[in-house]
Amino acid sequence: MARKRHSDEDVLKLLREIELKLTGGSDVASACRSVGISDATYYNWRKRFGGMGRSQLSEMRSLEKENGRLKKIVAELELDKLILKESLNYLKPRA
Repeated sequence: MARKRHSDEDVLKLLREIELKLTGGSDVASACRSVGISDATYYNWRKRFGGMGRSQLSEMRSLEKENGRLKKIVAELELDKLILKESLNYLKPRA
């Protein structure tokens, strides 16, 4: 069976549908089956997106983007630091 990739908005929508079915008296397995996902996927999504709204989702995306940018900056600074250390060791007089 081919894997489907759901967008974050789709995940939130499916989680809301499942929650409505659960409040209606359905069990987790049948609610998940009705929307076309496994119960393991439901629990993973609920762990990641549980209680999150659309505004929080967009904030999370922007924070992840900012985090990636900062990680790149740190990696570049570490590389510069190593280059400077090597050049300092090369220029240091040996006794």
